[in-house]
Amino acid sequence: MIKKAVALLIIVGGIYWSFLALLPQNISDLDEANQNFSTQRALIHLKEISKEPHFLGSEAHLEVRNYIETQLQKLGLETQIQEAYSIRDWGNLAKPKNIIARIKGREKGKALLLLTHYDSNPHSSLGASDAGSGVVTILEGLRAFLSENKTPKNDIIILISDAEELGLNGADIFVNQHEWAKNIGLVLNFEARGSGGPSIMLVETNHGNAGLIEGFVKANPEYPVGNSLFYSIYKMLPNDTDLTRFREDADIDGFNFAFVDDHYDYHTAMDTYERLDRKTLEHQGSYLMPLLNYFSEANLSALKSNEDFIYFNVPIFKMVKYPFSWVVPMVILAVVLFIALLAYGGRKRVFNRSDVGKGFLAMFTSLIISAVIGLYAWRVLKLIYPGYGEILQGFSYNGHTYIAAFTCLSLAICFFVYNKVYKPENTPSLLIAPLFLWLVISVAVAFLLKGASFLIIPLFFGLLSLFMLIRNRKLSIINHAILALPVLLLLSNFVQMFPVGLGLKMLVSSMVLVVLIFGLLLPVFGIFKHKKRWSYGFFLATTYFLISAHINSGFTPDNPKPNSLCYILDADENKAVWATYDNVLDDWTIPFLGEHPMEATTIKNYTIASKYGTSFTYSTEASIQKLEAPQMTIGYDTIIGDFRHVELCITSQRKANRIEVFSDSLNVFKAAKLNGVAIRADEKTGLVFGRRKTNRLFSYYISDEDPLDIQLVLPKKQKTTFVIYETSFDLLEDESFSVPERAANMIPKPFVLNDAVIIKKSITIE
Repeated sequence: MIKKAVALLIIVGGIYWSFLALLPQNISDLDEANQNFSTQRALIHLKEISKEPHFLGSEAHLEVRNYIETQLQKLGLETQIQEAYSIRDWGNLAKPKNIIARIKGREKGKALLLLTHYDSNPHSSLGASDAGSGVVTILEGLRAFLSENKTPKNDIIILISDAEELGLNGADIFVNQHEWAKNIGLVLNFEARGSGGPSIMLVETNHGNAGLIEGFVKANPEYPVGNSLFYSIYKMLPNDTDLTRFREDADIDGFNFAFVDDHYDYHTAMDTYERLDRKTLEHQGSYLMPLLNYFSEANLSALKSNEDFIYFNVPIFKMVKYPFSWVVPMVILAVVLFIALLAYGGRKRVFNRSDVGKGFLAMFTSLIISAVIGLYAWRVLKLIYPGYGEILQGFSYNGHTYIAAFTCLSLAICFFVYNKVYKPENTPSLLIAPLFLWLVISVAVAFLLKGASFLIIPLFFGLLSLFMLIRNRKLSIINHAILALPVLLLLSNFVQMFPVGLGLKMLVSSMVLVVLIFGLLLPVFGIFKHKKRWSYGFFLATTYFLISAHINSGFTPDNPKPNSLCYILDADENKAVWATYDNVLDDWTIPFLGEHPMEATTIKNYTIASKYGTSFTYSTEASIQKLEAPQMTIGYDTIIGDFRHVELCITSQRKANRIEVFSDSLNVFKAAKLNGVAIRADEKTGLVFGRRKTNRLFSYYISDEDPLDIQLVLPKKQKTTFVIYETSFDLLEDESFSVPERAANMIPKPFVLNDAVIIKKSITIE
């Protein structure tokens, strides 16, 4: 009994340790030595730059830029502001204003770039985490670095970019227009997609990662979090940061450091100074200082490599790496060992065919039941709690409670199922099934997803457990618990990380992973006689967590409901509507939309979908307000050969924030310039604005009250209608609309056009 208790403590301790090692537990204070990073000193800056939303074009945007520039100058750095128009893949035209500085190195090698952005997401985010945390990490890191009065070997360039949230526009103009860009050898980029949790290191490169990972390991950050699986997944997903422009446009490698927990705060009014996890900010500093010290002295020209490394973080060893060339030999070794152990156990008469079959039945039964529940869990939860659907990030405020609930449910299923097949001393036979499944996974990822090939390491320890069971079936359970530590230390935090990073729709990954881990723990749990009691205990824990999640399923001032409201005036037809993106109306939206609003079918085709595919849901007729429509004038209209050359100038009469331009997706455009920026033509068709799935041409984010100048070349016989949506984010400030402030338990919905006064106007060129 004592041995079982000790073994259980080892397992629980291993799980706890796997999470504990991800983050610093102590926060550096104001008394920290000058040459060290201080989170408390960084927070002083954060409080200043996250007082208000500071998206491009807002009044606070200038204030934040001035504050950052002043702080860099106080460090003795000469600053410059780079500005130019830019439009890239996202189809958003903007004029970013980058803050740039440089620490001159003692040699003429490649430069190290420190990168983050200072603009917040339009229109309600305060940007404390995204990316105020990055700004203050760099400011405080530079202060600590410069306090030692040493001259680095390499130039250190500081780029606090602008308009990252609009389309990486600031990074675009720096990479493609600034003279310093051509000499950069490495970028360290600090980002956020939430307000807490560990910061994950992600490599960005067009080549192999070996040189970068070797440098990272030599820099020796205290709490490295990252692995080649995340790296592989990241490359497959449409995730863009400023660093993407460096990689795609200039073949410059770099590291992203981004935290993703508390994802529900991402791009919202809850991205505040108070909500940013202090341990997370400390973690960012723990990356920057050793990397800054190492790479400012390293040969940055030697980082390029054609070789890839498998890498992963684990307590004590920090970051473990080995080359991709080891993957296939390790798989072959695992296959040979598995077959050899089957033969060895057969000679020892340890295995029973019936029990082996029962082991496969138990493993696949547990796996299938857990997978099916996990696959539909989030859909069912959204049906029961429709308000969850208003959180577009896909991670509810009580999301961690759901992860705990479904983790316990998987364990309950495993214990219940294995109780049916357990009998004394059949553990070796039952262990064959999970080992075989892990072997199949290892073979599959070796050829389909090499970055995940470190998953073979727990398999080797499982094979060692099987060997020890064959040699001595009465071997101490404590020894098996110790052999289980690698799988716990390596994979326990994955159970939480996948749904945190990718949304609660990924509860299926958590439940399946729990079953797979449980299978490798059979040498410990297989000896437990009262599995049914454990099953009931975990079912009870599941119930507790689900009740807890239910109690916390409502919206409160700390966990507010995102909602939306827009006023849209059709200046062509002199009609107006109230519109929302919400599926569940509330006390704030119902007074404008009514209890039974119409579906917003007439305006869906002319709205920009968010990154989560959101469009207007409901609309209701509204009274006409006197609004000044944008002024649209044709500068020139000339036919040259088969094409028509047209200039259209659009000027806001009411200090709008955004102009969106639509035209039928079947219309053809030979060339275009927007505020002097030429649109890139498609290589195959030679056309611009081609291959559109919607009628949207582009959006223009206004700053400095600059008008929008559109120069087009189009077929001379083409009748072209442009539909313009001019938007201001002042619905609540404009007293003529009488829209009250939201209740304390509500916030503006992010990722959509919100709190907006929109004027629709069209113009036809024929």
